[in-house]
Amino acid sequence: MASDTLPPDGTPSVDETVIEALLFVAAEPVALATLARVLACDEAALDAALLRLAQQLQLRGIRLQRLEADALVTLVTAPAAAAAVERLLGVAAPPRLSTAALEVLAIIAYHQPVTRAQIEAVRGVDSSGVIRALLSRELVCEAGRRESAGRPVLYATTDTFLLRFGLESLTALPPAPEQISQLIHNHSELSTGNVDNSPAGATRRPAYSHAANHATTPPAH
Repeated sequence: MASDTLPPDGTPSVDETVIEALLFVAAEPVALATLARVLACDEAALDAALLRLAQQLQLRGIRLQRLEADALVTLVTAPAAAAAVERLLGVAAPPRLSTAALEVLAIIAYHQPVTRAQIEAVRGVDSSGVIRALLSRELVCEAGRRESAGRPVLYATTDTFLLRFGLESLTALPPAPEQISQLIHNHSELSTGNVDNSPAGATRRPAYSHAANHATTPPAH
């Protein structure tokens, strides 16, 4: 239920049911700044209302999903309802990622932004086909180019990756699996160098913040 009283700091509260309605009618994730403008509230009041809404939705069939890297928020179906939703919509569950795809995705997630050559140096095998498959599923994207000979493409995870795995940001990633952690550790000398973050024709936004997620350091936990 929406709060009708002022919090201890005296900041006017925001009706979380209105936020739910706005997110319900939105066709895509909504920027926090847009919500604050529409609701005529400040960041603190909006954050408090979003927290209340997230808690209330835990007992329902939908969840509040925040994408911190882009300051976006959206409603998603609860994981437990996935099979029923797919049957209702008449869509097949996406095929499971192969072991190779999961390995490459983990390397990118914990080591991004990273080039194909770096991925292949870690895995020891050609990874071009796997990267193309991850690009087609919009789990990774081109996130710029390394300022070195040939200016190779850098890859990073996307907002779709965060949504699919129920993450608010890369800092919410669990500890890297031991195998991936060891592979990355063995090649910790690899560096992306200077990065041009404006790739031509990029269609997905990276889920990482380059200032906060360095290529050689997995997200903190």
